[in-house]
Amino acid sequence: MMRTGFIYDPDFLEHDAGHGHPECKERLSATIAHLRGLEWFDDLIPIEPKIADPMWIETIHDSSYISRAKQVCDSGAPFLDVADVGVSKRSCEIAHLAVGSAMALADSIVDSKVDNGFILSRPPGHHAERNGALGFCLFNNVAIAARYLQRTHGVDKVLILDFDVHHGNGTQHSFEDDPSVMYASIHQYPYYPGTGAASETGTGKGSGATVNCPMPAGAGDKEYQEAFAARLIPAISEFAPEFVILSAGFDAHVADPLAQIRLSTESFGWMTDRILEATDGSTKTLSILEGGYNIDVLPKCIEAHLRSLMQRND
Repeated sequence: MMRTGFIYDPDFLEHDAGHGHPECKERLSATIAHLRGLEWFDDLIPIEPKIADPMWIETIHDSSYISRAKQVCDSGAPFLDVADVGVSKRSCEIAHLAVGSAMALADSIVDSKVDNGFILSRPPGHHAERNGALGFCLFNNVAIAARYLQRTHGVDKVLILDFDVHHGNGTQHSFEDDPSVMYASIHQYPYYPGTGAASETGTGKGSGATVNCPMPAGAGDKEYQEAFAARLIPAISEFAPEFVILSAGFDAHVADPLAQIRLSTESFGWMTDRILEATDGSTKTLSILEGGYNIDVLPKCIEAHLRSLMQRND
C-alpha cells in the first residue's frame, strides 16, 4: 500500500463565492465528513498546510494581479475580474493557503515522507491566467506547484495531467512554450472556456509538450478509456516525467450539473490507476482538487481517487 499524504484545513471553508455559487464550501464539508466515516481514513498521512509566500505565486502570476486580488477581497467586493469568480474578504488569504498546501505536500513527497498525496482545497486554480481570475479560480495551484518543484527541488520534468471536465486554459498558457512541463488534458470540447482543441500542442520550444484530448458531450467511460489508451498513456510514457501533478476535477461525472460528460464514479479510480501505471507506479504524484459540483457524488469520486492513490483493493 502506498503512503498517501492528505491536506485539509477548515479555513478552506472560509472562501465564500456567493449565495448559490456552485463552488461552495459544502463541496469540502460533505467530502471530509464522508471520508472521515471510512474505516481507512486514518491510514492517510496528515500534512500541515501553510500560507504561500507571494514570491512563489509570482512565478506564474503578475505581481500587479496578486496585489489587485488582495485589494478586491479586502474591499469586500463580490467578485474578482469576472462575475463567476465570487470572492469574500478572506478569499485571497485562503487562495494563498491553497497554493501553500500544494507546496507543503510537494515538500513531503520529495522528502519521501509520503509516496503521493491529495489536497482537499478550494478555490480551484487551473483557469487562472497570468494576469486575471477566471472560472472560479484565483491562483493557479498546479502551475505554481510545478515551478516550485523545479526551482526548489531541482525536478527537471513535470507532468500536469488535468482530468477536470473543463480545459485548464491557465495551466496550458503557463507552460505552452516550455518543454520541461507537459500539460495533458482530457475535457469536454467545445465547451467552457473555449480552449483545448487537439491542434493546441504547444509553441516554440514547447511544441509537442501540450497534449489535449477533447471529448464530445455524451462521452462516457468507454470513450475515456479509448482516449487514455490511444493518446494520453503513450504521450506520458514518452515524456517520462519525474513528477506528476494532477488537476483532479470530478465534474466529468454523469451526475454533475455543469457539463455533459457521463463518467461513472469508478472511472476516477480507473484513470488514477492508469496514470500511476504509465509512470511505473514509482513517479511521485501530487493531486489537487479542481472541480466537481454535485455534493452527493463528489465525496464518492474522491474516495475512488484516494483508494487508487493508496492502492487499496478493499
